[in-house]
Amino acid sequence: MTRRLCSLPRQPAPCFAPGLTAERLGALLAGRRMWVNGTVLHYYFYDDVCAASVIPVPGTGELRRVPWAGGEAQRDAVRACFREWQGLGIGVTFAEVGDRHEAELRIGFQTGGGSWSAVGREALSVGRGERTMNLGWDVTWPGEHATVLHVIGHALGMAHEHQSPYAGLHWDDEAVYAELAGPPNFWNRETTDTNVLHTLEAGEASGSVWDPHSIMTFPFGPGLVLEPEQYRGGLRPSGAPSPADKEFVLRWYPPADPAAPAALVPFRSAPLGLGPGEQADFTVEPPETRDYTVGTFGDADTVLVVFEERDGEPRFLAGHDDGGAPDNAAVRVRLVKGRRYVVRVRLYSTWGSGETAVMCW
Repeated sequence: MTRRLCSLPRQPAPCFAPGLTAERLGALLAGRRMWVNGTVLHYYFYDDVCAASVIPVPGTGELRRVPWAGGEAQRDAVRACFREWQGLGIGVTFAEVGDRHEAELRIGFQTGGGSWSAVGREALSVGRGERTMNLGWDVTWPGEHATVLHVIGHALGMAHEHQSPYAGLHWDDEAVYAELAGPPNFWNRETTDTNVLHTLEAGEASGSVWDPHSIMTFPFGPGLVLEPEQYRGGLRPSGAPSPADKEFVLRWYPPADPAAPAALVPFRSAPLGLGPGEQADFTVEPPETRDYTVGTFGDADTVLVVFEERDGEPRFLAGHDDGGAPDNAAVRVRLVKGRRYVVRVRLYSTWGSGETAVMCW
């Protein structure tokens, strides 16, 4: 019997500038979802009964609220999986917070809402009141540890491994549609295409060799894969991060060098949907007094200016924007706990997807 599977929504294809080489396109695809190494990813569990989805009750015309909160045993199961990924020695770390506004990863447990996650930095484009991850069934059940590990893999930027172009899987499409249309997944054809049958671009794959044991590979029973012959009996991943999974995350997130500066610790981040020539103000309230780097990252040329807010008026602190070509996407500045600051960002031009975010560390 097919297990419950993680379901990612279809995402629009990224738009890149014309004339880029294949190597450059591959690099853009490979890195667009990955975090900056050293990032502390703050995660938050919804526990407020007011946070809920309103869904129709089939055949009644009525609506009902399904809360996003989960029990302590559910949360403990997720915490254990964060620790397991952390135990691989990766340079990204996880920290639980009690305020959703301080969390890059916001986790709900909406029953019947499926299990899914924003992939890597896609989480920055999700509204602060919305989930970036949902676990739609009881993850304390036997075998569901692998589900949580898989979903956190997405949060780290990993794609579905069975969709790798290097897998060479020839599916019996109609058999796959029929299998996943039934219980326990009840997927339509578009969801099955997006999560199983669609083949990723080479730059989106985790490596140049397919790993059938990856935690990011779905388990399947017999009769769905036609070729290679050895997988006609099904796909049976190990249920834990494989050696190739570990190699992938350590390539992107190597452990910190003790002699290097302090790790990247974003205490606030926000995506910017700006067009060339547009600007936005971003508010910062530092949790401690110290020197911070305030900057942007993403597929854009930007400059920024940092102001301290005094009596409702901005007072210049650092950076500059003289209207010329961008020459600084980050500044070093001392920020004082309890004071309020404004970061003004101007976008000059975009390349790749055009996404950018402001972070302070």
